[in-house]
Amino acid sequence: MPTLFRLLIILGILAGLGYAGMWAIVTFLPPQSREITVTIPADRLER
Repeated sequence: MPTLFRLLIILGILAGLGYAGMWAIVTFLPPQSREITVTIPADRLER
C-alpha cells in the first residue's frame, strides 16, 4: 500500500504543477489579437 500512496501523491503533485502552470500562462500572458478572414462559398450567400 505505501507504493500506491506514493504513486497517488506523485500524480497529484504533477497534476497540481500542470494546473499551476496553466493558471500562470492564463494570468500573466495577455491574448494576442489578430484579424481572421473566412471565405464563404457563393452558394451559401444565395439562400
